[in-house]
Amino acid sequence: MMKIFRRLPAFVLAAALTVITVMSFSQRMTGTVSADVGQPEIFVPPLEEVHCTSYCAYDKTTGMTVMGLQADTKIYPASMTKVMTCLLSLEYLDTDEKLTVSENALKGLGNDSSLMGVVKGEKVKVSELMYGLMLPSGNDAANVLAEGCVDAFFEKFPADGEAVNKDGVNSKYILDHLHDTKDNILNFKKIEAFAVLMNLRAEKLGCKGTHFTNACGLHDDNHYTTAADMCTIMAAATDIPEFNTLISCPSHVFKATNRHRAEPWSYVKNSNNLLYDPWLASKTANGSSSQIAAIIGGKTGTTSQAGKCLTLYTVCKNGHDLMITICNVPPKYQFYTTMYCASIAAYANLSCWKNDPVERVYGTTGDYKSVNAPWDQQPQYDGVQKPGEEPADYYPATPTPTPTPTPPPETEEELMAKYPPLVLFVKQNTGVSITIAFIMLAIIIMNIVLMIRVHNLKQGRIRRVRKSKLK
Repeated sequence: MMKIFRRLPAFVLAAALTVITVMSFSQRMTGTVSADVGQPEIFVPPLEEVHCTSYCAYDKTTGMTVMGLQADTKIYPASMTKVMTCLLSLEYLDTDEKLTVSENALKGLGNDSSLMGVVKGEKVKVSELMYGLMLPSGNDAANVLAEGCVDAFFEKFPADGEAVNKDGVNSKYILDHLHDTKDNILNFKKIEAFAVLMNLRAEKLGCKGTHFTNACGLHDDNHYTTAADMCTIMAAATDIPEFNTLISCPSHVFKATNRHRAEPWSYVKNSNNLLYDPWLASKTANGSSSQIAAIIGGKTGTTSQAGKCLTLYTVCKNGHDLMITICNVPPKYQFYTTMYCASIAAYANLSCWKNDPVERVYGTTGDYKSVNAPWDQQPQYDGVQKPGEEPADYYPATPTPTPTPTPPPETEEELMAKYPPLVLFVKQNTGVSITIAFIMLAIIIMNIVLMIRVHNLKQGRIRRVRKSKLK
C-alpha cells in the first residue's frame, strides 16, 4: 500500500499531462476554426463582350494601329490627361527642384477630386509631385506641376528671345494665344497657359481630335480626346525613361516636407490594377497565348462623364511596343474595366505577334503570380522586364530553362487519406509535436527518478529493520 502512495505524485502528474496532450491533439484535429480564402477564377471576356465607347491598340514600333473600336470617336479622358501633364513636366522641370504649392493650384478641387494631399505653402520636390500625379492621380499635384512648367517656360523661352522649346515656340506664343500680359498670366492664368502648351504638343504629335483645358482631367465639355490620340500621346511619353519608371511603380512613400513633417507622411498605390495581375493579359478568352511579354504600366481615369478609362503600355514578345487605350466603360460595367483592358491587350499583342512571329523579348507577364493568378499560371521565368530598355536588351545570351512547375499543395482530404491522424498532425504541426515530445520525455525521466527514489527508500527501510532485529 505504501508503495502505491509513494508513486502516486508521479502517476498523477503523468496522467494530467497525458490528458492535456490528448485534448490538444483532439482540438487541433477537429479543425474548429477555419478561414475560407478561396475565390472564383477570373476570366477575360472576348472582344465582343467588352462594353465601352471606344478602344485602340497602337503599335509604336511600326506606327500602325493593330485594332480598334471607334478609335477616333470623341471621349473625355479624365485623369488619362495626366500622361500629357507628366510628359511636359519631365521636359520642362528638374526632378530635384522644389515647387511651392499655391492657392490657385488648389482652387476648384472639391471632394470629388483624387488628391496627393499637398497644402498651400508646401515645398515639394518635382519627383514627389510626379509620383503624386501618376499613382494616386492627384489633381493637386497636376496643377502644381502645371504652374511650375509655365514658370519654367517663361524663364527659359522669353518672348523677346531667340530660344524656342521642342515645339518651336517661345512664351510669345502663349501671350498671343491668351491675349494677355505676362504678369497677368503668371499671377492668375498659369493653368490656362499650360493647357496652351498641352494643345500645342498634341497638335505636333499629330492628334486630330484632342483639346485640353486643364492639367488634371476634371470634366469640361471642351476637354476631350480620342482613343487613337491617347495612344499617340502615351507613345510619346514612353520615349522618356523616367515616365516608364513612374507608371511601372506599384507604390510610393512620400518624404517629409515643410508642411508634412512626418517621415513618411503618406503611402500611395498605383491605381492601375494590371500591375498587380498582369497574368490576366497572358491569354485570350479562348485560351490562346497572347504572346505578351510585359505590361510596363499605364494611367487610369474616372469621372461620371468619362466613365472608366485606362491607357496602357505593353511589350509583345516580338519586341514591338503596343499602346492600349480603352475609353468610357459605363457605370454598369466599371467593375470589369481591368478585365476589359486585359482582353484588348491580349488580342492586340496576339495580332501583333502574328504579323511578326519572331521572339525577341523573353516573356514575363503571364509567367508569375502577383495577386490572384491560379496555380496553372505559376512562375516559369524570373522577371526580366526593365522599364525604358530597348527590346534588344531583354533578349538573353542563352535561354533560361523553364523550371519544373511546383504542384499545388495537397488538400486536407488527400492528406487525411494518405496519413494516419497522428502522423498527419506531426507533419502539419512540427513545432507543437516537438514540444509534446519533450514533455513526454520529461515525464518518463521524472517517473524513472521517482521509481529510483522509491526503490532507495524501500532498501533503506529494509536495512533499518534488519539492524533493529540484530540489536
